[in-house]
Amino acid sequence: MKNISILILIIISQFLLIVSLWGQNFRFALVTDLHVTKDSLAYNDLKRTVEQINNTPNISFVLVTGDITEEGDRASLNKAKSLLDKLKVKYYIISGNHETKWSESGSTDFGHIFGSERFRFQYRGYTFLGFASGPIIRMMDGHIAPQDIVWLEEELSSAKPGTPFILVTHYPLQDGDVDNWYEVTDVARKYNVKAVLGGHYHSNKLLSYDGIPGILNRSNLRDKSDNLGGYSIYDITGDSIIVYEQKIGKEIRKWGGYSLKKKYYTEDNSLYKRPSDSVNQIYPQVHKKWIAKIGRTIYSSPVLYGKNIYVGDDAGFLTCLSLKNGKKVWEFKAENRIVGTPAASNGVIIFGSADKNIYGLDSFSGKLLWKHPAKEAVLGAVTIDNNIAYIGAGDHSMRALDVKTGKLIWEYKDIKGYIETRPLVYQGKLIFGAWDTNMYALDMYTGRLLWTWNNGLSRMHFSPAAVWPVAAYGKVFFSAPDRVLTAVNVETGKIVWRTNESMVRETIGLSADRSRIYSKTMQDSVVCYSAIADEPEKIWSVNVSYGYDHAPSMPVEKDNVVFGSTKNGLIFALDAKNGNVRWKHKVGNSLINTVVPLSGKECLFSSSEGIVGIISNDK
Repeated sequence: MKNISILILIIISQFLLIVSLWGQNFRFALVTDLHVTKDSLAYNDLKRTVEQINNTPNISFVLVTGDITEEGDRASLNKAKSLLDKLKVKYYIISGNHETKWSESGSTDFGHIFGSERFRFQYRGYTFLGFASGPIIRMMDGHIAPQDIVWLEEELSSAKPGTPFILVTHYPLQDGDVDNWYEVTDVARKYNVKAVLGGHYHSNKLLSYDGIPGILNRSNLRDKSDNLGGYSIYDITGDSIIVYEQKIGKEIRKWGGYSLKKKYYTEDNSLYKRPSDSVNQIYPQVHKKWIAKIGRTIYSSPVLYGKNIYVGDDAGFLTCLSLKNGKKVWEFKAENRIVGTPAASNGVIIFGSADKNIYGLDSFSGKLLWKHPAKEAVLGAVTIDNNIAYIGAGDHSMRALDVKTGKLIWEYKDIKGYIETRPLVYQGKLIFGAWDTNMYALDMYTGRLLWTWNNGLSRMHFSPAAVWPVAAYGKVFFSAPDRVLTAVNVETGKIVWRTNESMVRETIGLSADRSRIYSKTMQDSVVCYSAIADEPEKIWSVNVSYGYDHAPSMPVEKDNVVFGSTKNGLIFALDAKNGNVRWKHKVGNSLINTVVPLSGKECLFSSSEGIVGIISNDK
């Protein structure tokens, strides 16, 4: 009885301690969207912010919520860290899309430099949880990785009941910004989440994430209106969370806040918008033949080789599945994420990893046959031709390796940017783009540079680097973020034609008879142009009604059917001759990578939701 009484007293004292801590006011700063580069402007804005925070009394800590850099490069990350480390209070930091989409390290440098890709800490009774919202390398909506959602639920569920949480992300947790926002809000609404803080919009906004209070904050960059940089100051009081704008050298300005006493949401999600799969009712003949749940984000396309399927994922697993039923045959664990699509030949499956290695595995057993080191993350997709594997990496190099042994045949090192794409083999040439605004053509046997093509734009973000180029009739075809469809002469790299009529972006496909090319526009439509003509000759354009899309998922033709996919889980099939829509099917709400047609009625797909499957049309 005495022991029970002591236990009750301990519980009561702990409860009273928590209550007393909750009642203590505290203040912290939030800095977001720094966009530091080798240029001094953004750096100077951050420098002034750090100095002003250090001269501000009663700042308990600082949150830094993404887009630390403009180009995601290591030099800029280190430059930003050198300033942030001068803060007199502790700071907690997460990445933004500029660290994850554009990153020669495959988004690994951020974790290496700052120690982690997530954070968790407690302060005066509140628990703060920060996590990345992607995407990794691919252009798509923000995406919370399945493994991060598991982590989030574990952190929320393991805390004492009633613990107040503040979540920290970069993207707003809403439709149009994060493709699987509802998976996060459905988890969070089970617990006492007081607010979600972030950036991305470069402006101050109060939002509601399925009922959960959301606060977006201004960029650290200077305003156009008054040429002053700035950040946010937060006060946590006994009953409110209050946010102020702090411009450099000015008085703080209160602009928003939420009650900490009011209950803004319940667990019930029936009142909130969810992605619709109603399109599936229009085409009931289309169904999922099987679905395999990998459980980790997938940014690479599946590879069909023999009777098996191979796919790499964000946790570094290369998984082999049965084509018949999707059951796992084996898996191999690399030391970091796999982004580029593998390739297989002669019983060997080859892929690169952000762990700075290229791997060759026995395709039947998964046994490691060889490993070839690179100097940086290997992000490129693999092309195999005549027992030679070609793959690009983050160390600004393209390599040719012997498929069986992994022996280096040649290496071209003079690329100015990192490589993400799958190289094209055509007429003795290896053709590919890099994140340096250039398209390259090398001699496929020696690695000698034959020509480069440049779109004339200085920003690396407009590079023809994500598209998988195709070629026919002496021309190489590709599109880039500059929204122009381009054809260049394969021998010289000189422009044959360019057109921005259709507003395409980073997608290209070639017909089976090589007479036509296909590309997705950024709004609803797929277009078809002649591959034969020496000027832009549009054959057809069709409205597929997929909405806004900028995902680098290539259209692929098989048996007179063009298969395509989008950033929001839609797979579609078009008649290759006239573009008429044959069917559409929604398998989720996240990126579908370039699909692999098995016939005119079936295609294999992988999704960033962590699933692999086959879609089949019964008609």
